[in-house]
Amino acid sequence: MLKYMYIFRGGVATEPLSPTEMQAHMTKWYAWADGLGRSGRRLGGEPLQNTGATIRGRERVVSDGPYVESKDLVAGFMLIAAESLEEATQLAQGCPVFEYGGSVEIRPLLEGRA
Repeated sequence: MLKYMYIFRGGVATEPLSPTEMQAHMTKWYAWADGLGRSGRRLGGEPLQNTGATIRGRERVVSDGPYVESKDLVAGFMLIAAESLEEATQLAQGCPVFEYGGSVEIRPLLEGRA
């Protein structure tokens, strides 16, 4: 089995959600992630906070936060196991990030590299 990383971008509601709507959306996330876990596909992952720092260029200039458009903001990641990129892509189809215009970038891990 190969390892892949899902990188979740965007997926933020354009209008504030009610507590009931937010709970319903989170329930979908938990159900999707739990299903991957029960099938032995989910290897780990976490949501990310919207704060942080960025270091750029040869001068290593540090700036606060990952300030990008909300649709491009990395919201979290997940490591999964799949037989192929095609299977990893198929498993990502059920991700709730798409409900609010988000995306999932799917990247194979280079194993055995330190």
